[in-house]
Amino acid sequence: MTSRSRSIGYQWKLREVMAAHEMVAATELLKPLTARGVRLSAVAAWRLVNHNPTRLSLPTLAALCDIFGCSPNDLIVTHGTDATSSDRSGVRQSPT
Repeated sequence: MTSRSRSIGYQWKLREVMAAHEMVAATELLKPLTARGVRLSAVAAWRLVNHNPTRLSLPTLAALCDIFGCSPNDLIVTHGTDATSSDRSGVRQSPT
């Protein structure tokens, strides 16, 4: 089997899912998360909503899915493409 280089990425859709449920502020997540056993500070909630997380606990993901009645696929969209020769040489390509 030949190993091919792949460029992978993801899009975090929490902000869009929140908007569809008429939630605007990250702090609006604090009570529903706490009710499900997930405790976050206001700053951590803001980061969760406004940045692509690089680490996300499964209990937090499960709580978000329960709050919004959705699946992980509604919150995370992944994509992968074959890497170009410049990707393999260490040069990063700008996302399109």
